[in-house]
Amino acid sequence: MQYLPLNYLIMLRRLLFIALCGVVLPAYTYAQSGQVLLKGTIVDAVTKEPLPFTSIGLKDEQVGALSNEHGQFVVPAPTKNAQDTLLIMALGYLRKTVLVKRGAALDNLTIEVPKQAVALKEVTVKAGKIKNAALGARTKNPGEGMIQGQAGSQYAFFVKNDKQKKLGAVRTVSFYIGENGFPREPFRVRIYKADGNYNAPNTDLLTENVVVSAPQGGQWYTVDLTPYNVVAPDEGFFVAMEWVVSGDKFFTTNFMDDYTPYGQIMKPTFEFKESRTWTYSIGKGWNLMTLANGTGQRYNAMIKADVDMIK
Repeated sequence: MQYLPLNYLIMLRRLLFIALCGVVLPAYTYAQSGQVLLKGTIVDAVTKEPLPFTSIGLKDEQVGALSNEHGQFVVPAPTKNAQDTLLIMALGYLRKTVLVKRGAALDNLTIEVPKQAVALKEVTVKAGKIKNAALGARTKNPGEGMIQGQAGSQYAFFVKNDKQKKLGAVRTVSFYIGENGFPREPFRVRIYKADGNYNAPNTDLLTENVVVSAPQGGQWYTVDLTPYNVVAPDEGFFVAMEWVVSGDKFFTTNFMDDYTPYGQIMKPTFEFKESRTWTYSIGKGWNLMTLANGTGQRYNAMIKADVDMIK
């Protein structure tokens, strides 16, 4: 994959912000020269294989990063308190914390994370005819505006089961990718239960790393999830796009900086009166997006899913 020079990329991404219509997410920046840094690699505790796209954040500083595809990360050392907690969250693994001290640089740090044990439940499927249920965004025309994130941020749309049908496996999920920005940059697909505070996204239903890249923008991009056997809760589920980084790039997140757009752009839909979209950023967690247009229709991420419906 070819990349433009760093300064040119930053300039283009800042220009894109001028046209951004949506929630302003926190910024991401390259680690500044002169900062005391924590550098290292996140690995599987057993296999020692690197864990790509792992969230690393300082609890009190509200500074974080996403490891690259090689599991490598760079985070500024604490500056506010004498010590802080480095929180590591990898998909499919237990959370881990590491105590770090103010001003203490760490280089070539290796953090081993244990895999999360998944209890397999016996699933009984009643006999019945299986049909396809198309859930989520129905419009063919994207709304005006842009939904764009930063490394480690997410937009999650609640794919609601409006007709209260019995659901089975998730077949596909689709994202409407805008023609602007960098539509071919990779992103990770996340599927969640709505079992967090105030029905926010929480428990991962898709525990595999599904990292994809759209061939172009200005159209729907569909991801086949049939190999993963994700069973949809009958009330519905969240489908999220998570912005990730590729190659040897390192990004850290400082929640006081100006917004710097990154990667692909997702388009919004205004077909729902209620807010079905939540945003996530490292250090801040999940927040419901409540913006609306002039007609009272809510600003939601343009996402849909095809799910088995059992009749």
